[in-house]
Parts: sequence; C-alpha cells; structure tokens
Amino acid sequence: MSTARTHVNYEVKGDVAVVRINDPTSKVNTLSVHMQKEMAEVLGEVWSNDAVKSAVLISSKPGCFIAGADINMIQACKSAEEVTYISQEGQKMFEKIEKSPKPIVAAINGSCLGGGLEFAIACQYRVATKSKKTVLGTPEVLLGLLPAAGGTQRLPKMVGLPSAFDMTLTGRNIRADKAKKMGLVHQLVDTLGPGLKGPEERTMEYLEEVAIECARGIVNKKIPLTKEKGMMQKVQDYVMSFPFVRNQIYNTVQKKVMKQTKGLYPAPLNIIDCVKSGVEQGSDAGYLAESQNFGKLAMTTESKALIGLYHGQVACKKNRFGVPEKEVKTLAILGAGLMGAGIAQVTVDKGIHTIMKDTTLEGLNRGHQQVYKGLNDKTKKKSITSFERDTTLSNLTGQLDYSGFQNADMVIEAVFEDIAIKHKVIKEVEAVTGNSTHYCMCKQRGAAETAFIHSSVLSSYYIRLNCLFSRSAVCAKN
Repeated sequence: MSTARTHVNYEVKGDVAVVRINDPTSKVNTLSVHMQKEMAEVLGEVWSNDAVKSAVLISSKPGCFIAGADINMIQACKSAEEVTYISQEGQKMFEKIEKSPKPIVAAINGSCLGGGLEFAIACQYRVATKSKKTVLGTPEVLLGLLPAAGGTQRLPKMVGLPSAFDMTLTGRNIRADKAKKMGLVHQLVDTLGPGLKGPEERTMEYLEEVAIECARGIVNKKIPLTKEKGMMQKVQDYVMSFPFVRNQIYNTVQKKVMKQTKGLYPAPLNIIDCVKSGVEQGSDAGYLAESQNFGKLAMTTESKALIGLYHGQVACKKNRFGVPEKEVKTLAILGAGLMGAGIAQVTVDKGIHTIMKDTTLEGLNRGHQQVYKGLNDKTKKKSITSFERDTTLSNLTGQLDYSGFQNADMVIEAVFEDIAIKHKVIKEVEAVTGNSTHYCMCKQRGAAETAFIHSSVLSSYYIRLNCLFSRSAVCAKN
C-alpha cells in the first residue's frame, strides 16, 4: 500500500481488500481527477493481488459516501470536447468496475449522489445504512447537466424506465429504505447508538463488518448477485418488451418535461435522449449520446447559471461569523405569524427549546398549526416517523406572556410590520430581559426581522437560521 496516496487507500482484511475514500481537502468526497487517478491505482493493485478475492468500497467520512463529481473540474473545461472526455474517462473506469473479476461491495453511509451513485451502481453489490443522512440520487439535472458516467444507461436496467426517468429528471433524493425497494440497494444496515465510541463511528465500523461478510458471501456463492424475478417483474418486463409501450413512456415523459420547463431547460430533454438511445440502439450508442450531450450541456448558459446558483447557496450556508460565545439552548420568538412560525419550525428541528409568543390565542394556534404541518408533511413523505414528529414538536412552547424570556439565550422579533408595534414589544422585552443584548436587523423579502441576542451570543446562529430559509441576511450590531 502506497503511503503517498492522499485520497484513496486500502488495507487487506483476510481475503477482502477494504478500499477507503477520504478527500482531506474537503468535508465531502468528490470524484476529482486526483481521486480517480488514485482509485485506478488502488483497484489495479487489488485486482493483481492473488490473496484478495473481493473488495469493499467505503468512505472514511461518516456523513458522505461520494457527493458527486467535482464541479470545479467541469467548470475548468474550455470546450465541450474537454467535458466529453471527462465523461468518457468516467465511463471507462466504471465499466472496469462493473466487469471486475473480483466482486466489489459498495458500503454506503451518508450522501451517495451523482457520480457517487454511478460508482455505487457499477459495483456488484450495495449495502447502505438506515441513517437519515444516507440518501441516493442523481441531482445533475438541477445543475443543467446529466448523469455522465453511465447513469443514464445503468439505471433503466436496474430500476426500470419509469423510475429511472423519475430519478434523473427530478434530481430528488431517495432514502435508503426506498432505495432497497427499488433495487438500488441490496441490503440495509441499522445505525448503532453510542457505546465506548460515538454512534457514527460505531455505525461505520458495523457497516464495514457487514460489507466484508457480504463480499465473502458473494465469493463463497452464499449470496447471489441476481435474484429470481417475481411475477410482477416478469409481467412488467414482458410489457416493456413492446416498442409501442416504450414509445408511449418516452412521449408522456417528454410532454411532462415540456409542460414544466416550457422547453427553456435543455438538460431534461437530453436525458430522455440518452436513455432512449441506450434502450433502443444499444449500450454503445447510449454511452456515446451520454458523453456528447454532457459536453454540450456543460457549455450552455443555462448550466452555468444553475451552477452559479448552486455555489451561491453553498456560500450562504457557510457561517461567516465564527463560533458563538454561548450555545443557544432556548430561543424565544415574538410573533407567531408566517415568519415567526417558520423560524420556530427550523429551530425545533434542531432540538432547541423554542418559546413562541403572540398576542392572541388564535394567532398562537395558527403558528403552532403551521409548525405541525411542516413536520407532518415530512412524516407523509416518510422522511421522519410520527414519533420523531411529535418529539420535535415537544420542543415548542406557545404562550401569550413573557414568562421564560429572561432565560432565553436569544430573542427574535417577528411581529407585524408596524414600527409602533415594534417599538412597543422592544420596550416590553427590555423590561423583562434587560438591555444586555445585540441588535440584529435581517432583511427578508422587504420585511425587517429584529433579533435580540442575550449574553453576548454572536449573531451567527440567526444567520444559520436565515440560511435554512435560503434567503439573504444583513446584520448590524447596535
């Protein structure tokens, strides 16, 4: 094992090579040129080592498997041909993995997106944790691009045309349990609680153990790589064998895309073209269409604008104000309107005790109902359980007076846009809490929200709240 490698390394455990991915320069792993080069070297050594019978691919970052391709690598390209070449190199690498003489098990914990998912589905077997952080998806369309390392070709074969189109055209994240039902993942692993080590570290170690056993099971023929198709799957395959059925799907999907995009975004239409080329003309035509369309899309103004928006969102999420001097454990909000209830929702979601004050019981009920609805929508989407919803909601206290405000670490003013009312509540808060506060004015869609931060708590926490709403904030201390 070479000590010169920085992004990819491996160790041999018995007859299984455990390949670890870890980009030391970033919080997430991305498929950069450097990582791809080291991955090719490592896999070459694994394949040439007769003592190794199988391999496990795992990330050293608990919350991230591989988050996708390196966007900066694509932006650095000056022509469509350069981007096409990057796509073709990725296709070649994943084809080698798909045809690996030794089974490779992808052990997934955290985000497995874009090129990360394409990497995983090229492996022979996939194991994923049931962690909330574990999501699979192809978000390239949100950047005006398409899955360009074989994703448009492997997904239809793996999950069927309808599901493949849904994934690639919406870019939505898929939780591990749904991924298992779809056929993206073979096996799920429970997350572990704290012990002698932290829960994340224990879960990662357990995931690695399970993946190693799966790799050995595949070699020993105890775990089959293909399972017998059920009756419904056989019927679906039979129906999909008719060209007119497939054409109906292509036409329906294209009509929906045109209705939603008005033809202003080229990426969804290119994705349909790539999938159709692969299914109707064969893999070679599909891979060629995928790489060429990827190159063309990367040069479009639409893609460059969407990538710019993405970088802007990432920048907004960064905390530019440092670590707060005091941890916020209790937050008080003045006003239970749309903004006040919205702030309450993202706060209780972080496990922070939140006091929401309003002047009327009707106003409080509306605010409470808004918070409940936001959490219940997550329950309906199966993002959280009903127990988790109720536990989160228990962090919220609604009231008509200022009791408990003196113990709050932060007070946020979100009352009606009337300067007289704002002056009134400011005086009332000061009477309860004293004057040892910072004054923070945040602009949101023309409305001004005022935050009072107690005990010299830095204003960074409010900025983080603000970023969760994906809006800009301007703060000034008084």
